[in-house]
Amino acid sequence: MPGARVGSVIKTIALAAISILLCSSAEALGPKPPCGGESVPPYPDLDHSPAIQVWDRSTLARDWTPPACLGWTAPGFTTLVSTAARFHATGAEALLQRIGDISRLTGIRYWSTTHQSWRTLIVSASALAGPRGSVRPDFPAADLTQGSILYFQQSDSLSGKAAYQLRMVSVSAERLIFETENITGLHYMLMPLFPPHELQAIYFLERESPGAWRYYSLARTGKDASGLAAGHDASAINRAVAFFRYFAGIPTDQEPPAAR
Repeated sequence: MPGARVGSVIKTIALAAISILLCSSAEALGPKPPCGGESVPPYPDLDHSPAIQVWDRSTLARDWTPPACLGWTAPGFTTLVSTAARFHATGAEALLQRIGDISRLTGIRYWSTTHQSWRTLIVSASALAGPRGSVRPDFPAADLTQGSILYFQQSDSLSGKAAYQLRMVSVSAERLIFETENITGLHYMLMPLFPPHELQAIYFLERESPGAWRYYSLARTGKDASGLAAGHDASAINRAVAFFRYFAGIPTDQEPPAAR
């Protein structure tokens, strides 16, 4: 019997080692969006907090290659944050309209670890008639067709004001994929933070059942972003949660915050 116990211990140690190797492998490969396989990080259960990961640049290196399905051609990053969650929703039409309602981004709140309080993240937001166009009303759902490219401006309390491009990658009753990217630079107290095209985010919203959807987002600041943008993991997490809550129809300042 001692031999059996030893064998059991060895088996347990081996399984633990395999688990560690798998986790290390996933960490080394980086995030995996839902492009036909299991996502990394995996989706938590419905009504559980989002699974958020800030990826380590020292592990993935500045030459990280984005998954081909993203369509991001530039390698590397300064910050990279993935968010996976499940949330309650009915149809795609309401979610599509929420994407088009740019002005409703105004007033999104996040937990500031610096001030230890809820603060406004998006000071103002509005749809634009073109990349350098004038302010226009929010986009109706009918304008958000697959492949369409729209424009908006947003003033962020953390990184300032910029114009952005919104591209609808996929639009169907079962799946919505869209991405945003800054087309003008951002500055903080006259110091350049993000050149054009250095703030990218992509969102996957997929119907799982009649009343539940899966959410996956990946947000990146490019490797040419200012070093001032790096090293603020808690802020990056709370910002990611704020956008998830907005698209999921959850109050953005609902307790508790993801990171204090």
